[in-house]
Amino acid sequence: MSRFLQTAGLVIGLIGLVLQFAITIPASMAAGRSLIGSINFYFSFFTILTNIAVVLVHASLLSPAGYAWFPAFAGRRMRAGVAVAITLVFIVYSTVLARLWAPEGLFLLCDILLHYVTPLIFVLWWLIAGADGGTRWRDISWWMIYPLAYLAYALIRAPLAGEVPYPFLDVAKNGVASVAIAALATTTLFLGLCVLAVLADHGIGRLRR
Repeated sequence: MSRFLQTAGLVIGLIGLVLQFAITIPASMAAGRSLIGSINFYFSFFTILTNIAVVLVHASLLSPAGYAWFPAFAGRRMRAGVAVAITLVFIVYSTVLARLWAPEGLFLLCDILLHYVTPLIFVLWWLIAGADGGTRWRDISWWMIYPLAYLAYALIRAPLAGEVPYPFLDVAKNGVASVAIAALATTTLFLGLCVLAVLADHGIGRLRR
């Protein structure tokens, strides 16, 4: 079951990322961005970066050489941190972002794959086989670096690129206070998910022992 979920997660994740890239770049260039700008736009999304991390975790653990591919993504701290991040992707998209637009065709397919299917597969795999009771409370400080670094990147990039990846981060449109509240809420949610991940990991570890 574990290997099936890993393989499915790897294949579906790659399909979603490649397909999203293939349809985003032409659409982005048609909207007036350059090729480089379009590629930068694609990689500016937390969803894309987190799904890449999911694929790297699966790839590292499926390596015939045993953790030889992307070894940094094979460790328990990384596995749990990615589980937290991809859960955040699912929650924020399903509760906030999904209502803001109505994708069709391949865009809808990519939305389903990257926001719903890959999170479900990865979290299910982590609960079944990835969690082992080895996480520590101090790991949370490491996991928090990712969303905070992404937030800083998105806000610094916004005035330079003239756009934001997510509407709730648009200071020019929403104001500093609104963006600060949204950022605080998202960061707090991530922190809460980190706590749940450690508790779940410890609980699973006790059950296995």
